[in-house]
Amino acid sequence: MNRQRNRGRAILATIAAVCAVAAVPGQARAADEPAPYTFDPAAVAVRGAETNADAEELKAGSVYRSSIGQGQKLYYRVQLDDTTDAYVSAVAVPKTGGKVAYGDGITISIRDLDDTRCGSGDAAFESAEFPRPIAAYAHRAVDEDSTICAAGGTYNVLIERESKATSSPGSWDLELRYEREPALKEGLSPPTEAPENWPSASPVPPTGKRERTGGSGFYDATSLESGEWVDSVAPGQTRFYRVPVDWGQQIFATAALSNSGKSTEYLGNALAMALDNPAHGHVDDATLSYSGAPSSVALDPLPPVAYENRHDAGADVSAMRFAGWYYLSVTLSPEVAEHYGDDPIGLTLRVKVVNERKPSPYQGDAGIFGVSDDDRDMAKSGQSAPEAGESGTMKVVAAAGIGAGSVLVLGLGAWTLLARRRAAPPGAGGQPPLGGPPQAR
Repeated sequence: MNRQRNRGRAILATIAAVCAVAAVPGQARAADEPAPYTFDPAAVAVRGAETNADAEELKAGSVYRSSIGQGQKLYYRVQLDDTTDAYVSAVAVPKTGGKVAYGDGITISIRDLDDTRCGSGDAAFESAEFPRPIAAYAHRAVDEDSTICAAGGTYNVLIERESKATSSPGSWDLELRYEREPALKEGLSPPTEAPENWPSASPVPPTGKRERTGGSGFYDATSLESGEWVDSVAPGQTRFYRVPVDWGQQIFATAALSNSGKSTEYLGNALAMALDNPAHGHVDDATLSYSGAPSSVALDPLPPVAYENRHDAGADVSAMRFAGWYYLSVTLSPEVAEHYGDDPIGLTLRVKVVNERKPSPYQGDAGIFGVSDDDRDMAKSGQSAPEAGESGTMKVVAAAGIGAGSVLVLGLGAWTLLARRRAAPPGAGGQPPLGGPPQAR
């Protein structure tokens, strides 16, 4: 009976494991306070170094969590080849309740070992002087007409923080990513000049309001498609959304606050809206003033997504260089609470993606630099990336549960049959058990 007992224990262990996976709770947060920034739980802790000789390496396709103090300059390192364009991004997250001033922010750059700057980007607090997540990226492009930063090998990533003396001195958290852009299709030579003109007229706004609750970070940003989306945002809170924008498509976005009825106090730059690209590079931003009445603000018209946009001198046009998830974030100033209370204010997002999709210029799977059918399905359903992951996991769990249940039923059936055959006396309508009839002891 030992073999049957061990088999039963194995089956029960499988069932317990399936139940344990199904019972894993999601991230919880208090309902009466703005959610803090949600970092990717897969992020690996890494410490920036003050000298490049001590810098820790960032791996392609991975996410890291670090921090930077006031006025610090911190080094990390990456390994680059001699054929691939590379992007390193940093999301800076000041502490909630602190102070920031105009011009505070971060600069990120990729440099070779001779300190030649290969590419850089920055993100700064401007007229909306209140803490919120801000993102920037730097890239190293391989140019066949230039030898600068073209060799494979070790490169430095330098992140610098600028903060005024009046700003809060506490450290800012950092979420870092290193991504490689896929290779172009064989024989494909895209234009080397950015487009000079594109349709800039705002399309007819979508109608038919639907509810979607924004996430609290790039990691759990709520997926949206074209439409009018209703949410709410509390003072000091940032809501994150993401929209799939394919090659050749344009994105238009408007954010609107509802009336309050509690005050008519005028607050300049009460709401900040930002758009970031699939590599977490800043594209555009806009601010909204508020005086208790309905008010809205729109992002400037942006070009259709095209590979050649990278050749434009303007950072906003250059950032529209690849397809994928584009991230919208909306932050309501903490100062709003002083005049309008702590309750959330109604928020409406009008998102419109226009134009037919064009083929990808890349070989094979584009990864984050493309839009898949699954991405479009997530935009329709409103799933965030972790929700989609949980849905996929539950399908596996369900299949495993059905499989484990079938094994259990078959195992118990075979066990019962074997027991009955062993218990049946000779000549009782069946054959004697394996090994002959029971022996007297």
